[in-house]
Amino acid sequence: MAAGNRKERRAAAKQNGNGNGAFRPTTEIDQAGVDMILKHPDRSGPKGKTLFDRAEERQRELDIQSGKIPASSGSTSAGEEDPIGPLGNAILYSISLTMLHITLDVIVYSQYREDIIWTEIFKRAATAMPVFLGIVHLLHVGTAKRFPTLRNVFFLVVSVVAGCYMVYSGNKHGYFYVMKSAPPIGAMWVWSVIEADLTYAASSCFAVVAYLWWNGFDAF
Repeated sequence: MAAGNRKERRAAAKQNGNGNGAFRPTTEIDQAGVDMILKHPDRSGPKGKTLFDRAEERQRELDIQSGKIPASSGSTSAGEEDPIGPLGNAILYSISLTMLHITLDVIVYSQYREDIIWTEIFKRAATAMPVFLGIVHLLHVGTAKRFPTLRNVFFLVVSVVAGCYMVYSGNKHGYFYVMKSAPPIGAMWVWSVIEADLTYAASSCFAVVAYLWWNGFDAF
């Protein structure tokens, strides 16, 4: 009797298990499972702010409250960010400086009444363009922009040296030397004045004019 009851209970339990859709182990796998196993992990990085970002924001708020940094520097609007980046600026500046190099080269040829040799002009401009690109890019990266005073001092020194040398070279050297050196130095002079803040740019121009007047050179 007991054996019969046990057998009946097992049959009933088996029937109830099949009817309720209980989990049954299997070695079969469908296509969705295969795709999930072969799927590569997401390596694109975090989609939102990380704990480091939140900690940095909190630290900045504490620094503003304690007066370590001014409140105006606490946040930067999106409009103040450079839309094309350092490389884009370097490309645009290098193209402009190369065109200026060609223009100055033509002016020097015309000043000394020489026949313009376009192949030589374009060859010198093509040689100078990578130099312009590298220098401008280095001075537009984030590391350089963290030190605006040093950047302005650099532009001031370059503009004064280039301007004074242009004046000296035009008054002391022959036309062949001026023809070779004036275009690249003149382009660097103009670029450094444009890049510097107004105070530094005006100071550099004043220094060049003072050098011209003090030595009695002619403006050419």
